[in-house]
Amino acid sequence: MLAENYRLMAEYNRWMNSKLLDAAGQLTQAELKRDSGAFFNSILGTFNHLMVGDIIWLQRFAEHPAGEPLQGVRDIKRPAALSQMLHDNLSSLAQQRRQLDVMICEFCKQLTDEDLAHELEYKNTKGVAFSRRFAYLMQHFFNHQTHHRGQLSTLFSQRGVDIGETDLLGVMP
Repeated sequence: MLAENYRLMAEYNRWMNSKLLDAAGQLTQAELKRDSGAFFNSILGTFNHLMVGDIIWLQRFAEHPAGEPLQGVRDIKRPAALSQMLHDNLSSLAQQRRQLDVMICEFCKQLTDEDLAHELEYKNTKGVAFSRRFAYLMQHFFNHQTHHRGQLSTLFSQRGVDIGETDLLGVMP
């Protein structure tokens, strides 16, 4: 049942990211970069932070015994900081975001509940070692995305851009 839940979360992630990228396309580059007092300053800064977090976690997840669909993420240079600007324009950011979302969906399609019971050993960005149940790490991964997409929806709303439905119900079968 957990594996099925993460497949749903992966589809929700892809759906919401697509909606947010479409909304971003309605704004100028200056609006995307404008510091709005958000934790990662701007819409573009928040999009970049989401991608940084995803890359870091996906590189860790690639070390899982079921991590074969994530092997392409190993070729991505590991971000140096959580606030790193990987992309300074929407076009290149959208391209990588869509690639990551496909990778996440493919990974989740093949996950089993047995895979999720596995303990994953990893180091945080400060080099501290951890060992945690993989299901909990997956929950954190998707929760982190939802948290920052909520911030993005507020930033778009402040600019008068309606992103439409955002509820998980929008992708439930």
